Amino acid sequence: MAKMYYDKDADLNVIKDLKIAIIGYGIQGRGQALNLADSGIKVLVSELEGTPNHEQAVKDGFDVIPAEEAAKQADIIQILTQDHVQAAVYREAIEKNLAEGNALAFSHGFNIHFKQIVPPENIDVFMVAPKGPGALVREMYQQGKGVPCLIAVFQDFTGKARDRALAYAKAIGGTRAGVIETTFKEETETDLFGEQTVLCGGASELIKAGFDTLVAAGYQPEIAYFECLHELKLITDLIYRYGIFGMRKRVSDTAEYGDITRGKRVITGQTREEMKKILEEIQSGSFAEEWIKENRAGRPNYNKITEEEKKHKIEKVGEELRGMMPWL
Repeated sequence: MAKMYYDKDADLNVIKDLKIAIIGYGIQGRGQALNLADSGIKVLVSELEGTPNHEQAVKDGFDVIPAEEAAKQADIIQILTQDHVQAAVYREAIEKNLAEGNALAFSHGFNIHFKQIVPPENIDVFMVAPKGPGALVREMYQQGKGVPCLIAVFQDFTGKARDRALAYAKAIGGTRAGVIETTFKEETETDLFGEQTVLCGGASELIKAGFDTLVAAGYQPEIAYFECLHELKLITDLIYRYGIFGMRKRVSDTAEYGDITRGKRVITGQTREEMKKILEEIQSGSFAEEWIKENRAGRPNYNKITEEEKKHKIEKVGEELRGMMPWL
């Protein structure tokens, strides 16, 4: 079992007198910055001028400064821009402004693990990764609760990197719920694998395959949408709260029997073998290399595929049906 850390294991005094720069005021950046500030930590915020995120940061009471200035002033620089721009932000604004004993912090290990960012040896490098979106990180903190976090240390120059990571996790509310220690490698590879095979890639293809099968068999696309997409939320909410077994005990016996006798005919041994191949592509770095090249080339494949996906019948049907749902 993984070791868990809680409030008693973390000391805010470790970072109390340090300045923390949040580079990127998106959903995660906003949640972390506000929680840090409410925990009494000095926070610097950097965001591109003229963007909605910049306006939001100003509205939230932060003096927003350029990334170069934030990196100069800060002791801990938390990079929360999107993965594909982090390396450029690091090279252009942060690298030259790092001082000995500073720390680079991340909430996802992609750029460190795949060596897009290669930090100098005289700083700490750690990760604090909340297992929830930034809005939830903020909401739970305000309720006196927290979202579980992962922490990892990639480089411990000062001898205090783990203590800094735990203190940071405490300041955003993570140790209220529990913190699990991992590595940059494990977090990055499992995160990519989950996205590609289950949470995004697997789920979206499964939904479309079910929808297409029913429509091709002559059923109304609206009915297919409800049965293969709309009602998925009911099931995922039950799994989220009670686990797979708990979900099965909260649906009809007919649904449970269909689940346990037919599920393996959909997710076959061939599917599992393909999952292993996808994991190997992630572990070898070939997926990262492919994604980095795609961005450098201006995303030709990404743009082509997303345009094609937008035209799928399920999107048009879904848009019309969601217009009938005022609770959304």
